[in-house]
Amino acid sequence: MTPFVLHLLRHGAPERAGLLIGRSDVAPTPDGIRACRDQASDLDVAGVVSSDLARARLAARAIGDDLGVPVVVDPRWRELDFGAWDGLATSAIDPAALSRFWDDPDAAPPPGGERWSALLARVGAAIAALPPRATLVVTHGGAMRAALALLCGFGTRQLWAFDLPYAAMLSLKIWPGTPRTAQILALRA
Repeated sequence: MTPFVLHLLRHGAPERAGLLIGRSDVAPTPDGIRACRDQASDLDVAGVVSSDLARARLAARAIGDDLGVPVVVDPRWRELDFGAWDGLATSAIDPAALSRFWDDPDAAPPPGGERWSALLARVGAAIAALPPRATLVVTHGGAMRAALALLCGFGTRQLWAFDLPYAAMLSLKIWPGTPRTAQILALRA
């Protein structure tokens, strides 16, 4: 099959930056939306897909308007659900529990939260549903790392090494129909 380019854009700064916000529907700041629009301004894409959470969805709609392309909202691109940790600063979480999570997010998920394997499954399904054409997905840091694990075969420790600040964009070339056959084209922070 013919390869296509997939751009993954992390949402811009939310109103409550610096916290673990997974399922919380926190609004983006105007500067956060502007940063996302700036990152996407030179893209040539056929469509935009977005997480259903406002911090991603509002930026995606603005980008879709800027580029004149349709926007599809897909909740499978949501951030990992941090359960009882949602809305907390990492300094407010038991350091041993947080360390176990970073070491193995599937075996030690946040209390009441989502396992890493569940995030991988839903992001994998979202990727499989993409048409084979240049697409921008406005999403979250966890979903971007899940995509890297699925498409490039990175392990958990390698994934945490990727610096994905707000409005960071990762561009991949994907060969559909074959597992773990993506090439990282660029990372713009």
